[in-house]
Amino acid sequence: MAGMDGEGTRESSWYGETEERWFRVLLHVGFFLLLGSSLTRFLMRHTDEGRAPWVVALAVLLAALYVTGTTPSGARTGTGIRRPWWLGAVVAVWIALVFLAPSFAWCSIPLFYLSLRTLRPPAAAALITLLTAVAVVAQLRLAGRFDLDLLLAPPAVSAIAVAVFVQMDRQTQRQRRLIADLVRTRRELAATERREGTLAERQRLSMEIHDTLAQGLSSQQMLLQAADRVWDGEPATARRHVRAATAIAEHNLTEARRFVHDLAPADLAEGGGLEEALRALAARESTGGLRVRCHVDGAPDRPLPGRVESALVRIAQGALANVREHAGAGTAALTLTYLDDQVVLDVADDGHGFDPAAALADTGGVRGHGLPAIRTRAAQLGGTLTVESAPGEGTVLSAAIPLGVAGGPPV
Repeated sequence: MAGMDGEGTRESSWYGETEERWFRVLLHVGFFLLLGSSLTRFLMRHTDEGRAPWVVALAVLLAALYVTGTTPSGARTGTGIRRPWWLGAVVAVWIALVFLAPSFAWCSIPLFYLSLRTLRPPAAAALITLLTAVAVVAQLRLAGRFDLDLLLAPPAVSAIAVAVFVQMDRQTQRQRRLIADLVRTRRELAATERREGTLAERQRLSMEIHDTLAQGLSSQQMLLQAADRVWDGEPATARRHVRAATAIAEHNLTEARRFVHDLAPADLAEGGGLEEALRALAARESTGGLRVRCHVDGAPDRPLPGRVESALVRIAQGALANVREHAGAGTAALTLTYLDDQVVLDVADDGHGFDPAAALADTGGVRGHGLPAIRTRAAQLGGTLTVESAPGEGTVLSAAIPLGVAGGPPV
């Protein structure tokens, strides 16, 4: 999004500069057309008059001054239209030219725009009033008699020209503000999306760690505590517990390395597929007095997406972690069922049960990363989580994931 913001800013700036450039081109072309037509008209009618050389010289000087102040080189050297003294020189030459040849009065129209672009509003208004008054006097002199139209026409043209420029300038400023607001909004949206993505990634990592490393460490702790209790009286049992803890530590090491690569479950990465991954998980969890069985019912019509298989393995890991840590169960069962439109993973145990509503509402502690995390994983793939339990009656957890899921975030 940052790149998009920069691109949008450049694009809007390009459009604004293009419009400004075309306006300046039209303004300059209009000025020289008026200047050229006025000079042509004068020369066609007054060539033999003594003032003709002065008119030609002043017209050339006015053109030179105008070019000096409006070309890119003039702007770079500091003599552009932002310099009031340059505009004053142009206006002074123009007034002298109008005094000698009133037909040059119409060149004042481009000077209106230069005044508004160069001076502050009060000074620009005063200069435009002066230009209009000079144009009125020039037209009356040219007509040789009093004419109400000539008295009113220049102020009307002046008012229209100023109104057009002011309206265009306001629209330009409004457009620039809108573009600035749009760019700012896009940047804020990009920042919000980055924050949401960071939070989502943190949540995903916390679930991954809880369902793998934390579960393995908890199992190791329980096995080592059991080994410590029977170390003197039942050394064979103690060694069996230690070997089981060692196997879990080895698996946790594999999971930790997998985090560094692509965060896929280690059982799936071994290439056996979802069913073999669940069977390996059941065999690994069958320690310390808990026996876990795995059963697969049916077969998929087509291979499941990798993110669905990964989610189901993580759901099974999280569910069995809850069974081991909280249920006090002796047996548990993993059942994977392929239906026509969904795949269902059931995790059942014969433990002491609990209140599902209270557990799902809990957001703290270990359980806060258990059932809520499982529910989040299922929801990310458009699935549902159902928990059936009651104190003293065991628990059945059922996660249903619809088949053919094409969207959803990776898990």
